[in-house]
Amino acid sequence: MQYCASPYRYHRRATRPVVVGDPEQGGVMVGGDHPVVRQSMLTSDTLDTEACVDQSMALVEVGCQIVRITAQTKRYAANLEQIVAGIRKRGSNVPVVADIHFKPAAAMEAVKWVEMVRVNPGNYADSKKFATHEYTDVEYAEELARIEESFGPLVDECKRLNRAMRIGTNHGSLSDRIMNRYGDTPLGMVESALEFARIARDRGFHNFKFSMKSSNPKVMIECYRLLATRLAELGPDWNYPLHLGVTEAGEGEDGRIKSAIGIGSLLCDGLGDTIRVSLTEDSPNEIAVCNDLLEQIPLLTSPDSKVDEVSLSYDPFEYERRNSTEINLGEGILCGGDQTIRVIVGQNAWDKLAPQIRPGDDVRPEGVYENLDLLELDPSEEFEIDDDSQMITVIDGVDLPTIAAFRLLAAKLSAKGKTNPILLKDTLVFGEVPLEPNVALLRASVVIGALLCDGIGDAILVRGESGAGQSLRLAYNILQAAGCRTFKTDYVACPSCGRTLFDLQEVTARIKARTEHLKGVKVAIMGCIVNGPGEMADADFGYVGGAPGKINLYVGKSPVRFGIPEAEAVESLVNLIKEHNKWVEPVQADS
Repeated sequence: MQYCASPYRYHRRATRPVVVGDPEQGGVMVGGDHPVVRQSMLTSDTLDTEACVDQSMALVEVGCQIVRITAQTKRYAANLEQIVAGIRKRGSNVPVVADIHFKPAAAMEAVKWVEMVRVNPGNYADSKKFATHEYTDVEYAEELARIEESFGPLVDECKRLNRAMRIGTNHGSLSDRIMNRYGDTPLGMVESALEFARIARDRGFHNFKFSMKSSNPKVMIECYRLLATRLAELGPDWNYPLHLGVTEAGEGEDGRIKSAIGIGSLLCDGLGDTIRVSLTEDSPNEIAVCNDLLEQIPLLTSPDSKVDEVSLSYDPFEYERRNSTEINLGEGILCGGDQTIRVIVGQNAWDKLAPQIRPGDDVRPEGVYENLDLLELDPSEEFEIDDDSQMITVIDGVDLPTIAAFRLLAAKLSAKGKTNPILLKDTLVFGEVPLEPNVALLRASVVIGALLCDGIGDAILVRGESGAGQSLRLAYNILQAAGCRTFKTDYVACPSCGRTLFDLQEVTARIKARTEHLKGVKVAIMGCIVNGPGEMADADFGYVGGAPGKINLYVGKSPVRFGIPEAEAVESLVNLIKEHNKWVEPVQADS
């Protein structure tokens, strides 16, 4: 199976164009030869027309090309008429997307007023009960007939009104039907979307795109790769565009790093026609990151790389860390094999950082680049290696994009049966003008994150960020975001929308203030139940909006406390963590 034209040279996946609105009146074309489109979502209450119009215009002003608004019931969907009219009255024809979960009646109302409707196959006409049931083929077919009965009328209306559609699967909300047949897997996500796509195609409707979103960048990458492969296998007329996003990415550096790993790695492989960076921040901030990220892709790829198409060293559809030989970096620090991925710094950074290191620090350099017993190779040339315990990296100045160069290095080592540990670099062009911190963060996250998600790398070196402390912290944050190493509390936080039942930014800050010292604990903060239980499946604890002013608490995906007044909910979460023996008291800073 092949998910892209080449993992070594850039070639954008060919897709049919999808029309969102009237292109002559401010609408957009998605896919085909058109540039990647930037999207965001409103956080305002959909019944608050003025707030929604104001926020939409704020997004348009910063370059948002498609605005998404939740419509949780028919009543909310009906107000889209007023919101769209208000946007048009303010002089913008930006396409509006209605975000639909659970309620076909809301979709049928929304399609009257907006240019696109997003449906989630996991909960459109399905309720999530985490029920176990072994479906026979006949029962499964009956379930699909029931789904078509609910979904078919919306398809017909989209076709009649010249609307577009996004068939958007979320890892956190797969239906019980899919979970029981395919499990909580990338294949299950893909098949969930294809079930709905077949209904659309059978009715002669093709103006749709797909999305495969997860809060885990590894899962998200695998899903899109598998989807692109399945679409190619189904035939050339299945060339629908893809919308990319890491859902519940969080805020600040963590949210940007997670998004860059998932979205950026796929864009570098030529996949993706629209993107949304989901941050627990004000919506316009998402567009700024979209802009910065899209600007980096041409600088990190090349359509003209002179590379032999060597078989990959990894399975692109199922993560497995590359097998490597364990070595000693010195000072008792082991690298490779089953050891955690190590963080290396340059000598200049070490000189600045060493005086600040305290015993027990989790964030610390574990090797100095100039002091390593390191063999630097040009993977585009032939090479021979006698010793599997020799650490290897790509030499600076190679005329290849960094991702392609390390993939090629790993592939050639694999072909030779070699298990040398590999040091990853974020850039092979060192000594250039220092990058802006936001750009350095995105570039390092895309390059190193993509390779880590391929299973490549035993140690990493970040050099694009010129600040010593910042580069060290960035390296650790990339490892945590890629799911390769834990050094702090991990948060899964949704980006807020009109469904959110509390102030996500404020509550996230309060929860972090109480729990950010809990190394290795994963906390999910969800504004509502749409994706909550599923996306929290690998979280230790969850804080979920259950009703206005009321919070439900979860352990894993199981709800354990209900209807807690919001004013008491953070302390109740802390008590729940203590009950499960995951709590430690924070260390007081020296005065």
